Amino acid sequence: MSQAPTTSIPVPERETPRAYLSEADWQKRLEKIAANPAMRHDNVHLPEGATNKLSGLLLIIGAAAIVVTILGAFAVNKYHALAAFEVGLFTCVAMSLGALFLTMVFHSLNAGWTSTVRRQFENVASILPVCWVMVLAVVLIELLGGGILLTWLSDENAGDYLLGKKTPFLNPVFFGARFVIYGLVWLVLSQLMFRVSRKQDETGNRSLTRVLRFNSGWGLLAFALTTAFFAFDFLMALDFRFFSTMWGVYYFASCTLASVSVVVLVLAVLKGTGRLTGAVTEEHFHDLGKLVLSFTVFWSYIAFSQYFLIWYSNIPEETAWFVYRTGEGGYKTLFLVLAFGHFVFPFCILLFRKVKRTTGLLAFMAAYMIAMTVADMIWIIRPMVYVGERAAENPGWNAVWLDAAGIIGALCIWGFFLVRAVGASPLVPLKDPTLHEALAHKNYV
Repeated sequence: MSQAPTTSIPVPERETPRAYLSEADWQKRLEKIAANPAMRHDNVHLPEGATNKLSGLLLIIGAAAIVVTILGAFAVNKYHALAAFEVGLFTCVAMSLGALFLTMVFHSLNAGWTSTVRRQFENVASILPVCWVMVLAVVLIELLGGGILLTWLSDENAGDYLLGKKTPFLNPVFFGARFVIYGLVWLVLSQLMFRVSRKQDETGNRSLTRVLRFNSGWGLLAFALTTAFFAFDFLMALDFRFFSTMWGVYYFASCTLASVSVVVLVLAVLKGTGRLTGAVTEEHFHDLGKLVLSFTVFWSYIAFSQYFLIWYSNIPEETAWFVYRTGEGGYKTLFLVLAFGHFVFPFCILLFRKVKRTTGLLAFMAAYMIAMTVADMIWIIRPMVYVGERAAENPGWNAVWLDAAGIIGALCIWGFFLVRAVGASPLVPLKDPTLHEALAHKNYV
């Protein structure tokens, strides 16, 4: 009986694992990597000062938008202005947190193909301390203002029965302590991932990879806890009566999706300037596109699961949260936009292999998904601004300029630090032990 002919998939030749290399052989491998045309200096570095104009422009726009937002607090009201700023701010936090998570995942999995794209994840994550400082401004405004959006801080709700039951958690002292812990964890992890990687650029010490992998192990647990409780404190607690067991994962889904999307944009811009030729190819964009698609589906799964469980249980404290966003408050259209625009449209587009392998198309979808993340933050935050007695103060579409100013201000300030970080370091880890795998990376599916 004759056998049907089979086709074999070509498998790239694997080099000796670095753990078995002598020091002399390791140095030879580094020399071989350095000799690769993709690693020439002008391909993996930006010229000195190349990012100054863009970063300066972002700083000017961001500062001007923040000034407009502050003026809007007097022209419209402080609730609207703070909410507008928080929409942009928590989008920025999501992008940096997601980048930190994926950096640690790449190290934990020893994912060789990520070596040439990982530096941009490190850059995005390195801005977490800046994000924390901006959130600190929100914390001070809330505490000194006696609860503006975080109404559990207001004396008006001091006698609320549900708030009384949550007082051991929702109290100013514990709230402040948690916020300090978030900052410490994010500072240590983000700077560790970035600085040790940069040190390896200089020394070529392969043991630093083990340092990064070890710290990624406990770091992922610390990340999970701090991200979840941060989402509880600053987003779920906007309605202190509401609670959801899936809230931390819901915000995490936005973090991962937004971070991959912004890295795709950064890499697309760098490729457009003629850098990273041969170091970041359509193969890498293909895999990044898979991640964008995967986390689009993951966000949709978590969003639907949360909605379904709350609808099924029909507990007033939970269902009221969705009533504000799907009832007569004017956010039903946004709910439909998220349902179709955050899942159906990108899912159908990103399924195509060509989209994921075409830099321009994937960059467009990445920008689109960041816009959807902003829309998601609007849907979470804005309905809580004009609830109850504040409903009479709602200016409606007359204050859309204030929403735009707050969002643009936070995003541009964050973008200023990102552009500076990209221009201040090599565009890839120069002496990463898995760099040879990334340079030869191929997709066979």
